[in-house]
Amino acid sequence: MTLLNSSSLPKTADVVILGAGVMGASIAFHLAKRKAGKIVVLDKDHVGRGGSGRSSALVRMHYSFPAEVELALISLRMFQNWQDVVGAPGNFRRTGFVRIVHPNETARLKLNVEMQCRLGATVELIDKRQLHELEPDWDVDDVQLAAYEPDSGYGDGAGVAGDLLTAARDMGTIYASRTQATALHVNDDRVRSVVTDQGAISSPIVIAATGPWTRPLMQQVGYDVPIECEYHQVAILRNAPGMRGGGCACIDSVTATYFRSDAHDKFLVGDFYGKRPVDPDNFPQRASDESLEEIIERACRRVPKLEGSEVMRGVTGVYDMTPDSRPLLGEIPGIRGLFVCAGFSGMGFKISPAIGQVMSELVLDGKVRSVDINPFRPNRFAENAPIKAEYEYVDD
Repeated sequence: MTLLNSSSLPKTADVVILGAGVMGASIAFHLAKRKAGKIVVLDKDHVGRGGSGRSSALVRMHYSFPAEVELALISLRMFQNWQDVVGAPGNFRRTGFVRIVHPNETARLKLNVEMQCRLGATVELIDKRQLHELEPDWDVDDVQLAAYEPDSGYGDGAGVAGDLLTAARDMGTIYASRTQATALHVNDDRVRSVVTDQGAISSPIVIAATGPWTRPLMQQVGYDVPIECEYHQVAILRNAPGMRGGGCACIDSVTATYFRSDAHDKFLVGDFYGKRPVDPDNFPQRASDESLEEIIERACRRVPKLEGSEVMRGVTGVYDMTPDSRPLLGEIPGIRGLFVCAGFSGMGFKISPAIGQVMSELVLDGKVRSVDINPFRPNRFAENAPIKAEYEYVDD
């Protein structure tokens, strides 16, 4: 393992990765596996301490855009075989996952499930009776059909980032924590170096996996990435007496909440929508009681027994949102060697293992073999080509 004190930052690298969350760590891992040379990862804090450590960490295959399903499938295989792939036990919990949509979107649900099955996902449509048998604590009277994934569940964002970075460091990657990138040096339409508060590093390739901090960094080199920061709050509850623990994770359009078990005795509830704008360096670290109460009240319509649950704590965080709620993946137009991997809009954890793979292919091979990520190109909004899935839900 290559250890580094930030005061001895290397002067040169073959690749510099900015950010040690699940994305930066995954990219480092995949590049190191392919022996991409001298790889340096910088983080302004510590591994997994940004959005990754605050993630609700759902793992599910249900997307309306095929490329996202493909990324989720690659990632699921890694989560399922974490010890063999990464060399650590991992913390993926297979609980099953349910997607509930608005009743008027049932036809879209069917078509999306057909698409997911064609791509290899293990998913089936279940009716109200089957859903009640699966989750007797849920009130499902309003559900015509739901999508059920028996192999999905949830993980741990900070744990995944830490495991991937540890494996990358075991393969020679250099990691500098508490080292903030302050500027990028570009000359002759190519990135040349990264300036940090600990010195500069020359490198022909820089990958910004910097989440909510991406926009101001790119603006310094004359490129505006359309990322807005959105504030979110999540409630962690202790199961009420008589509640069954360890049930399915769920995304529920009817109540506009998502929820999952948290170990065997706790329950996590989150909201679809957040507040903008927010400063990613200065946002409330404590969730408001009123907001949590409102989120829980909506979730109680689906899981009535939550009314008797004790609120243990709240978790707050910031999403890096794009106009179409899909990530920006690729080289910055007009600046060779500068890549962006950001804008995951609160849905990045579940595809993070695959993101490292596709970004490593793009950087080293010039094209991606495993999944077509061209729709996610950073310039798509300037080209008036936002991603629009064929059977998108109203709240996608």
